[in-house]
Amino acid sequence: MTGRPVVLFLCVHNAGRSFAAKVLLDHLAQGRVDVRSAGSDPASGLNRSVVAVLAERGLDVTNEVPKELSDDDAREADVVVTMGCGDTCPFYPGKRYEDWDVDDPAGLSVEAVRPIVDEIDRRVHALLDELDPSRPGTGRSRGTDPDPARDL
Repeated sequence: MTGRPVVLFLCVHNAGRSFAAKVLLDHLAQGRVDVRSAGSDPASGLNRSVVAVLAERGLDVTNEVPKELSDDDAREADVVVTMGCGDTCPFYPGKRYEDWDVDDPAGLSVEAVRPIVDEIDRRVHALLDELDPSRPGTGRSRGTDPDPARDL
């Protein structure tokens, strides 16, 4: 990686998990990472429970919409994080891939989605610590904090 790393989050619909990961990393990285998300079969709208949980954390997602994966986004990515898309997400040689096994928030209540977003947040923090080891708070134990939104 040279310059600002590019991270692409992928799932099938780009309405819940990959969208949440993008919003969380974009907020935490504060411009130090080029963050993108997409889906292999984008939904027509965002998961309302995920939107509500992100809003609880003070994150504005009013301009976000599910996006279809483009070859350009995939080719420009340094890190590709897949989230439940299995064989529907294409493979691009030479990329660092991570597969995050995170529950699908589709059809779940806000209460049921909170722990899913918490898990995504924990993983996003860890990824950012790897990509930007000079950032304050690197190496701090995540997940033991009773208020994961405190870092936001």
